[in-house]
Amino acid sequence: MSEICPVCGLVKELCVCETIAKESQKISIFVERKKFNKNYTIVQGIDEREIGLKDLAKKLKSELACGGTIKDGKIELQGEHKQKVKVILVKHGFMPSSIEIR
Repeated sequence: MSEICPVCGLVKELCVCETIAKESQKISIFVERKKFNKNYTIVQGIDEREIGLKDLAKKLKSELACGGTIKDGKIELQGEHKQKVKVILVKHGFMPSSIEIR
């Protein structure tokens, strides 16, 4: 017998919790200058309890061919990738209207 999701009550294969969570996020993307005058693209506002930040960061780093990390609930990517990050997030199911670029 398959496992049942405790949140939505559906079978794990049909679970819609992450899809609903992606639609309700308020994400902001901005560039911050850090140590040694390097630019970092910061993605914040994603609820790490509902969406796996580690997997999302791994996908972003892979598609952008850059390094990065997760600190304090934010994804930090090396380089300036504001527009590209938005396109990738939309491709992975996030709502374009909920993504703000500063």
